[in-house]
Amino acid sequence: MNLTFPEPWCTRLQSTGAVAVVIIDEPRHAEPLAAALLEGGIDLIELTLRTPSALEGIRRIRQAFPTVGIGAGTLLEPAQVQAAVEAGATFGVAPGLNPDVVRAARDCGLPFAPGVCTPSEIERALGLGCGLLKYFPAETLGGARHLRITTSPFSHLGVRYMPLGGITLQTAESYLREPSVIALGGSWIAPRELITGGNWGLIRENARAVREMVDNLRKPRTA
Repeated sequence: MNLTFPEPWCTRLQSTGAVAVVIIDEPRHAEPLAAALLEGGIDLIELTLRTPSALEGIRRIRQAFPTVGIGAGTLLEPAQVQAAVEAGATFGVAPGLNPDVVRAARDCGLPFAPGVCTPSEIERALGLGCGLLKYFPAETLGGARHLRITTSPFSHLGVRYMPLGGITLQTAESYLREPSVIALGGSWIAPRELITGGNWGLIRENARAVREMVDNLRKPRTA
């Protein structure tokens, strides 16, 4: 089975360990949001295409912080893939598995993680060559233990997962300890209400907390 593991994106996901999943209602919030996340140690952002400001938010972050990995989330149709690439997105994510979107991302050269939650969906994603998958909605499905059991038949293939959906700082460690988990998707890091209220300090603290957790779990120990 010929699976795609987009590099250097996978390497960066493994290193950062968490992606801040955000919703922006006003474009002016894009730059201070990215700055707060960077100060907290998170340099991967998935900006979901759920508002009219989303693509402009991607453009602004890309221009102001070119080293940030800025992704487009909630990619539901092929036309959105092209729009995200033109806005400057460096990766894409979807809640489900749409073969047309997978192909559009491949045609654009956009690293892409479709969403899965069952063995049948994982099989279909593998048939499309996807080796990096979004596991959604993680917590309501049964948490890290459910992820381990559901994905175990495919572990010999080296498939990697980004769990997202209901995860909190308190449950994040259980996912990060799973060998198949390359990074978490965290909507708790910068929730919509904190962005709307301009609470950049608390967003920075949330980012720092998950950054410290990832570092403690994944940094090599010295003798």
